[in-house]
Amino acid sequence: MEEKVRDTDKPPERRRRRIPAARARCLGPLSDLESHVAPDWWSRIFNSYYMKTDGDVVDDLAITRREVDLFTSVLDLREDEAVLDLCCGQGRHSLELARRGFTKVEGLDRSHYLIQRAKAQAAKEGIPVRFREGDARKLPHPPDQFDVVMILGNSFGYFETSKDDLLVLKEVARVLKPWGRVLLDLADGDFLRAHYVPRSWEWIDPKHFVCRERALSADRQRLISREVIVHTEKGVEVDQFYAERLYTPELIRSLLEEAGFQEVSFHGTLTPDSARGQDLGMMERRILVSARIRKEWTPVKPKKKNVSTQVAVVMGDPSKPDPLKPFMVFDDDDFYTIDRLKAALKECTGYSFTYLSRHETLIQDLMRLKGKIDYVFNLCDEGFFNDPRKELHVPALLEMLGIPYTGATPQGLAFCYDKSLVRGVAKEMGVPVPRAFFIDPTSIVFEVPFGFPMIVKPNLGDSSFGITQKSVVWSLDELSACISEIRDTFGYEKPVLVEEFLTGKDLTVGIIGNPPDDYMVLPIVEEDYSALPPELPRICGYEAKWLPDSPYWKALQSIPAGLPEATEKSIVEWCVRLFERLECRDYARFDWRCDADGNPYLLEVNPNPGWCWDGHLAKMARLAGMEYPQMLQAILKAAERRLGIR
Repeated sequence: MEEKVRDTDKPPERRRRRIPAARARCLGPLSDLESHVAPDWWSRIFNSYYMKTDGDVVDDLAITRREVDLFTSVLDLREDEAVLDLCCGQGRHSLELARRGFTKVEGLDRSHYLIQRAKAQAAKEGIPVRFREGDARKLPHPPDQFDVVMILGNSFGYFETSKDDLLVLKEVARVLKPWGRVLLDLADGDFLRAHYVPRSWEWIDPKHFVCRERALSADRQRLISREVIVHTEKGVEVDQFYAERLYTPELIRSLLEEAGFQEVSFHGTLTPDSARGQDLGMMERRILVSARIRKEWTPVKPKKKNVSTQVAVVMGDPSKPDPLKPFMVFDDDDFYTIDRLKAALKECTGYSFTYLSRHETLIQDLMRLKGKIDYVFNLCDEGFFNDPRKELHVPALLEMLGIPYTGATPQGLAFCYDKSLVRGVAKEMGVPVPRAFFIDPTSIVFEVPFGFPMIVKPNLGDSSFGITQKSVVWSLDELSACISEIRDTFGYEKPVLVEEFLTGKDLTVGIIGNPPDDYMVLPIVEEDYSALPPELPRICGYEAKWLPDSPYWKALQSIPAGLPEATEKSIVEWCVRLFERLECRDYARFDWRCDADGNPYLLEVNPNPGWCWDGHLAKMARLAGMEYPQMLQAILKAAERRLGIR
């Protein structure tokens, strides 16, 4: 229960700041393009720039209509057939099918930006197409769901190896009904290998032009492309690399047959009639191939009637001291919070909950329940025996006992407990973090590499332990005094992290689910400090979460962030990538802070974040239309889908 923040739920005032576009670093002349292609280039390249560089083909309604004419004819598609538009991008083919009266169309793509664009267009036109984010190698659908799966617009062959492409086709075979069809529209490998253009450039709008370089990979099986996008006034904005596998008809036939398809048929080639009439690249000539899957219907396991899901809820131990609480004990507010949790879980139908909070017998209790419960709802964020450094011990124990559980892995909890380590991972991934320096426990003299103000915090821990109004410092004397107070008053003998203090929006992002296939991003909130006395620093620290007599307790409230669209999209993309990299699972929270110009920087990552009815996660869920019981059930359902529990 790491949070106890109150708000008055007042209507927010939406405030927007304009973020100046950052200039990208251009790598200059390169002799080896292939070495610069990231293995997951496809997870970040399909954004607003893609809609500029490829818009002459992928954003031309006339081209889309001609393609849909062709595809529906090849497939002899009926309006009542269930269609999955896989790797659908911004949904241009899905939307056109729906406009023509096809009633069972669904689109799925890995790009958050493109899926949000597809959803917005569907809502604008009132078109009932369902769009979802997901990985084509692990589709979030049960078997035997679709009559047709289409992979169009040269969206096949992005992965580093053909083994991943085979996984995609096997997933397609799984979700197709018996006698279902697949349609692939992919680059003509033989043609491109012989006719690719090594260098070109073209105007993509009145202010932007793109320079392209291309080369074959060392094994001649992929075409490597580089795009440098330049703004006439701002200079280079993007220098990006990608690679696509060059399939021949023989190779794609072999791959389809290996995935279990029969009746492989080729339907000629197609070339889009671009209005720009310039470099078409990988889209210049494409193969159209279809195949059919002959298989048995997947056996359906009979459902057990009137059997609830058995869940053991593991929590902190109220009978033991807790060093993070003000008086080191569970107080009335803690017991009220636990009662609110139990009341909310009672509203989750189809479950039976057992509560385990006596840590002296926890191991024996779990061994006794093994085989009698479906999984553990791990809410023990206090740590084993209420030791915060032993929070990871609880999932480690569950793994040793072979009991499934919700939430982060032991390794994920270990990663995120160390703020400096998370900073290093984020920087490696290109996620912005504030400037900072590290002070060892024994250090008395240290260098200050940037100017004041700064914020001083324990490097290890959570729940804002050790972060108070005195943590924001404006001089060397205040810095030294703050470090001494953390060490003496809080008894903290571990390294200290000193960061530049950012004065912009204080943001929190929540994710429920498991990227990349199945997750929701909750509405981003910011801390509203307008009611706080002006002499106090604008932080949500220990006093705001734990001390009712503090001026922070009642003054702070969480409101919708009202961020510029570009800023919000960047933050969400970074959070999703960090979620996967740091081994978060089922739910997590990410804290950000903007500088005075509105540029966001990551502060920390919280796996298994505070689950309290009045915590940040619950506030964000409420803004998404989810009450407290629904939020808890959403976490349970996310874990069940990940664990394969139906």
